[in-house]
Amino acid sequence: GILLIFDEVMAGFGRTGRWFAFEHYGVSPDLIVFAKGVNSGYVPAGGVVISDAISRHFDEHMFFGGLTYSGHPLAMASIVATLDAMHEEGVVENAASIGQGTLGQGLARLAREHAIVGETRGLGVFHALELVSDREHRTPLSASAMGEIKHALLAEGMLPFVAENRIHVVPPCIVSEAESQRGLAILDKVLGEMSAKHAT
Repeated sequence: GILLIFDEVMAGFGRTGRWFAFEHYGVSPDLIVFAKGVNSGYVPAGGVVISDAISRHFDEHMFFGGLTYSGHPLAMASIVATLDAMHEEGVVENAASIGQGTLGQGLARLAREHAIVGETRGLGVFHALELVSDREHRTPLSASAMGEIKHALLAEGMLPFVAENRIHVVPPCIVSEAESQRGLAILDKVLGEMSAKHAT
């Protein structure tokens, strides 16, 4: 009897290897919020997909809302062009293939081989490595150690997305196998060095 709302702003439009993340879980949300993935962020855009039941409510009730740029022709054209290109170029299929293959398997290997990795999790090209100083107790790696890791990754040519004790591994949906392997090699080198230094 409750409404199920999925926030697909980051996870939607191919990031998890499906058009939407909810498709992995066999559920039908009542509302789906989305934004940048719908047009690769070329023009600011966002929206909400609503179920038939919610839509029917507005047959009899006024929706008192609206924004200055709602339905802007430039934003709408960028969405149509992006979705057409994603279909034609197999972007979602590439994210699924890389995520299940090179990237997902490579991150799982890093988690097995480096004591500093407490867990890897993700779908498609939407993953995270959780870094710990003590794997048994899942003790988060310190901020200073994470800063050191970030600096080392930058020195190797990788621009990392670091938050708390996580490295978010979120390459673009068009990432190639070779690019994935290069990124994994950089992570492997840095995590090996840092495991020796920070893992107990």
